[in-house]
Amino acid sequence: MGRIFAVAESYPDLKANQNFLNLQIQLSELEQKIAMYRQFYNDTVMMYNRNVVTFPANIPAGLFGFIELPYFNITEQESIAPVITF
Repeated sequence: MGRIFAVAESYPDLKANQNFLNLQIQLSELEQKIAMYRQFYNDTVMMYNRNVVTFPANIPAGLFGFIELPYFNITEQESIAPVITF
């Protein structure tokens, strides 16, 4: 996101373009939604894992083969934003 805002600062006409402003808003909203849903997933996995390992819920969980699930983690390489050129 920082690179897009830097490009906008370099080109005043682009910064004033309504379509570019809408793109900036949509990208910001998309990043926020991704972060929110990632947190929601991890919270859900935490509650599930807690039920798999705590008594008395662990008894039926063990009988039916439920196992702990991994959290959603991203690597440093995956967290790098794609380059957008104009």
